[in-house]
Amino acid sequence: MSQSSETIAAFRFGLGFSRVTENAYSANDLVQQTRDTDIGLSEFPGVPLKNRTELLRRYAKLNQERKKTGTRSQAFKEMSKRSRLLQLEDSQRIFNRAVFNPNSFFERLSFFWLDHFTVSPKSRTGQVVWGDYIDTAIRAHVGRSFADMLTAVVLHPNMLFYLDQRVSMGPNSKTGIRRKRGLNENLAREILELHTLGVRGTYSQKDVRQLAELLTGLTINRKGMVFDPNRSEPGPEQVLGRTYGDDGPAELVDIITFLHDVARHPDTARHIARKLAVHFVSDTPDPDLIAAMADTFTATEGDLPSVYGAMLDHPGAWVPLGGKAKQPLDFMISGLRALGVQRKDVAGISPRRAARSFITPLTVMGQPLRRAPGPNGWPEEAEAWITAQGLAARLQWSLIVSKRHGRAIDPREFVDFALRDLAGESLRFAVSGAEKRAEGLALVLASPEFNRR
Repeated sequence: MSQSSETIAAFRFGLGFSRVTENAYSANDLVQQTRDTDIGLSEFPGVPLKNRTELLRRYAKLNQERKKTGTRSQAFKEMSKRSRLLQLEDSQRIFNRAVFNPNSFFERLSFFWLDHFTVSPKSRTGQVVWGDYIDTAIRAHVGRSFADMLTAVVLHPNMLFYLDQRVSMGPNSKTGIRRKRGLNENLAREILELHTLGVRGTYSQKDVRQLAELLTGLTINRKGMVFDPNRSEPGPEQVLGRTYGDDGPAELVDIITFLHDVARHPDTARHIARKLAVHFVSDTPDPDLIAAMADTFTATEGDLPSVYGAMLDHPGAWVPLGGKAKQPLDFMISGLRALGVQRKDVAGISPRRAARSFITPLTVMGQPLRRAPGPNGWPEEAEAWITAQGLAARLQWSLIVSKRHGRAIDPREFVDFALRDLAGESLRFAVSGAEKRAEGLALVLASPEFNRR
């Protein structure tokens, strides 16, 4: 069956066809989305970091009082409730933005980068600042350079907290000597192995240790990231053949210089190009596609819209659909968009109801929000998502949302709208023979055609 370029673009690079937003899916339109204003963020703004850290400060103070007195004051209970509510609101905003943003390639890219720079909060602090991490470190840099995004991510308190940078300090620094503490290499290792050069990159254990020493001044306080020279390992550090710093403690500018250098490294260009191609196109993408993207990455010093454009301009990106599976988050959002769910039914419901309607089913499908299995994020292989348990959960959710939001939709029309030229004759026949409207709609949402991309 022939697949149009619009259908390929909608499924491979977007979130399917929507009844409530525009559906612009030419290659030029897709690249332009990354250069335009972030509509999702502007329509559904998040909470600034300073408000989040103030909430944490007040919670910490009240928690100290609770430990002293042994009782939970009303103020403490209220602050605990506010922090939990903020976490629910952040989760709901993920859906608000993606369901109603006409620029769904932008939303897909924000999911990709959030997974590439995975943070799975392990504490209340990490949970509370997570929403700002998405807004200021990820979404704000989707259309900028990779160096800018890498720097914003590494310096964000959520990444520093997640990878235990707050407990790392130079063994020979003033604070390290006083506390008899030393290095934690987590952040340094993940920067090299996952975020930039890749596991096949040309770096050694010595580079990891030297980078860990360079990073020692980075820590967090109640206001966010801070650079503390008293924690920083004295002397210069040599990473990937270049020296950073001088005979004194490292400075923040040395760290930023390194991040910009490694962001432009040839291994980084290849790693990022391959990862984008694997995520969007195929688990085994055309090597020429990867090379074209990596060459553009190098030529533009990591200008991300140019790299996206190189992917979209290459014929290897437009092979027929079906080789990859939609991850649960993509599946749910594309289903809501296809059904034309209204804002009052997503953004207009309470955060707790949104959690029951969206976050809990996402967990049942095997992709709990904020809880990737490790710093390397979620698996890409279709086999990880197309499982008996996962498919049963998708079918159950499809039936629920079809009953709730599809009362006025003819299933025979829906299969044409949602799948266009992907719908096979057997699916059309099954849908037309469904006894109930919701069952027909659910057949479309749970079909292989809708779940593959």
